[in-house]
Amino acid sequence: MLQRPRRNRANAVIRSMVEETRLSVQDMLFPLFVMKGKQQKTEIKSMPGIYRYTNDLLLKEIEECVQLGIKSFALFPQVPESKKDSLATESYQSESLYLQSIHEISTRFPEISLLTDVAMDPYSSDGHDGVVRDGQILNDETLPILAKMAIAQAQAGSRLIGPSDMMDGRVGYLRESLDEAGFSNVGIMSYTAKYASAFYGPFRDALESAPKFGDKKTYQMNPANRREALIESELDEAEGADFLMVKPALAYLDIISLLRENSHLPIAAYNVSGEYAMIKAAAQHGWLDGEKAMLECLLSIKRAGAQVILTYFAKEFAQLKLS
Repeated sequence: MLQRPRRNRANAVIRSMVEETRLSVQDMLFPLFVMKGKQQKTEIKSMPGIYRYTNDLLLKEIEECVQLGIKSFALFPQVPESKKDSLATESYQSESLYLQSIHEISTRFPEISLLTDVAMDPYSSDGHDGVVRDGQILNDETLPILAKMAIAQAQAGSRLIGPSDMMDGRVGYLRESLDEAGFSNVGIMSYTAKYASAFYGPFRDALESAPKFGDKKTYQMNPANRREALIESELDEAEGADFLMVKPALAYLDIISLLRENSHLPIAAYNVSGEYAMIKAAAQHGWLDGEKAMLECLLSIKRAGAQVILTYFAKEFAQLKLS
């Protein structure tokens, strides 16, 4: 036998020499949840180890993460029910919890990258990502609301927005609106291929933002479809997106790879709440090694082609790298 691949697996040093994919803290983007109040944090039961923070404690959490080497974060708000309405007007009020938090974070930590969320559902009394009328999700009527939201976030200090709503044409509409408002330097990380997935449950627990009726299948993508992701990516790229995102990650590694092979833009992948919760639950029951499973899953996402990984494992990964 002239070829024996096992020779390149003989010991740890050789395995490291020929390793094709390597994970780094710089690959990670850590999602965080902000809530109203002071000096409080509450664990999300369906996401062990992940918390909602009041803004004062959120700043301390970010400081701790920065010391671990994490420099990229995504921020999501838990909005009180009393602040929600059918047109998500709270989303662009300058005194709102979310915008104040963006301002404080961007002022306190100018060196980090903060991805801010542009979508109606946290603020909507209907729990949907678009304007609802007669049981229908209206696409074009939603776009001006998203634009107000994006501009308000840019004014608060955001330099990277993440439209997560899957309304048609929203990237182009937001790009034009941001440019006209003087924010041509604000980037767009588009949720390009966001599937109507069963893996979002714990996230909706965290925000208390589940739809009040129906589901999101008229605007989020059908999990059966692969080539449709190319349509979405081509549109987003043409409309001015700076990053393309696939969500979820683990069940859609083929989509990550597909976009990586067909676009020159950076590809992000969201290792979503349900994917995190599955590993945590199994590890708590002793059914698998949680640390090894985490590393294997994150490695698979990067190997598939993601240059940015949004993951609730980011802090745990960074702590492991420093230990």
